[in-house]
Amino acid sequence: MFRIDHKIALVTGASRGLGAAISCALAQGGATVVGTSRQPAEARRIARELNTLSVEMDVTCLASIRQGVDRVVAEYGRLDILVNNAGVNIPQGIFEVDETSWDTVVATNLKSVFFASQAAAHHMAAAGQGGRIINISSQAGVVGIEERAAYCASKGGVTQLTKVLALELASHQITVNAVAPTFVETELTRSTLDNPAWRERILSRIPLGRVGSVEEIAAAVVYLASQEAGLITGHTLLVDGGWTAW
Repeated sequence: MFRIDHKIALVTGASRGLGAAISCALAQGGATVVGTSRQPAEARRIARELNTLSVEMDVTCLASIRQGVDRVVAEYGRLDILVNNAGVNIPQGIFEVDETSWDTVVATNLKSVFFASQAAAHHMAAAGQGGRIINISSQAGVVGIEERAAYCASKGGVTQLTKVLALELASHQITVNAVAPTFVETELTRSTLDNPAWRERILSRIPLGRVGSVEEIAAAVVYLASQEAGLITGHTLLVDGGWTAW
């Protein structure tokens, strides 16, 4: 169950946190996994750890996205799975948000998802073998969270984009889904979770009483990438400990 043997997968933002865990889980599931990073040294390290191709990719740059996807296809002959994981959060109150931070968050979290999906779907459709696109959204795409206007807006966009891509790519047997975690212990959330007041506030909203682990999110990705999830598309799977059940 939930094996993805002999599949070729590409994971953006794979140097640490969720991206590293997702890459590892896909590899353990049997896939050949290429993980990207903006930093050349990190891209080479990821390639060594996964024993695959080194791909440097700036997900805010269309040319870089297309070059990275094309390199994977040129190396392995196809691309079966794309995981749009790269993301950023700049916590700011409404009166502190500036244009630069807003554009950074939206370009990284939303714009990149569309253009990476476009590039991957082009090859998947041409190959005629179907495919899987899995976007990492967030519970913040469903509920509002203070001091995260740009982040919530971008992740809400990912959730809606997932639906549209699913509709447009269904005729090519390409499924498009999203995984929407609650707060997970990563470098991205460390500044928030290390704040006692914020941590208490977060835990009070999660009925299961704890934050998530990267392994739990990676497991959801592997499921959506597997044959067993073949009839699921346009769906956002909330892995939130019950936060959105309130």
